[in-house]
Amino acid sequence: MNNYDSFAEAYAAENENSLVNAYYERPAMLALAGDVAGRRVLDAGCGSGPLSAALRDRGAIVTGIDASAGMLRLAGQRLGDDVALHVVDLTDRLPFADGAFDDVVASLVLHYLEDWGPTLAELRRVLRPGGRLIASVDHPFVAYTFQDPRPDYFATTSYAFDWTFDGQSFPMRFWRKPLHAMTDAFMTAGFRLSVISEPQPDPAARELFPDQFPDLSSKTTFLFFVVEVPADEP
Repeated sequence: MNNYDSFAEAYAAENENSLVNAYYERPAMLALAGDVAGRRVLDAGCGSGPLSAALRDRGAIVTGIDASAGMLRLAGQRLGDDVALHVVDLTDRLPFADGAFDDVVASLVLHYLEDWGPTLAELRRVLRPGGRLIASVDHPFVAYTFQDPRPDYFATTSYAFDWTFDGQSFPMRFWRKPLHAMTDAFMTAGFRLSVISEPQPDPAARELFPDQFPDLSSKTTFLFFVVEVPADEP
């Protein structure tokens, strides 16, 4: 399950210009991040590096981590020496000092984890007081409708499916949590909730993807959070 090394190049090519990624998820993450010039940003689950590249181009000092060596190889080809890259599993302790970053971005990564607690605690540890975690996940309402019969909405449940690239299928598994479990996990880790967002896709996509745009712009897909480390706490 979730073996990105087995389809890294195909996934990176799809992610680069797709409606959902290039014209919806990444623009939303960048809008929530705002002005990042001079800020130390950890891209947690950076994949092949498109979000890292966009943050770097906006003046951020970016570090990228991912569990997939294959994805990081592609990120290195894209980013060169501009971004430090490390093979790191988000279920492990992060190889960074306390307060090393101003921001963490976690783009479509937390839903791979059954238990967010240890990972959120580590992300909070490496953020300075006043630092931000900006995260996107599969919307829990979408994940809830993925299975038939419906699971218990209030339970944390997994759901599996196949991604298909170039005629090959690759098994994936995500974990769905109810909305209150997500916000509780952030608060338990010591974050303060700042923003919950359900953004619209980039209007420029209307002409590029005329058949898909109406569906994406009228149905929930991802859920976005900005949570902060209180500035007055250690």
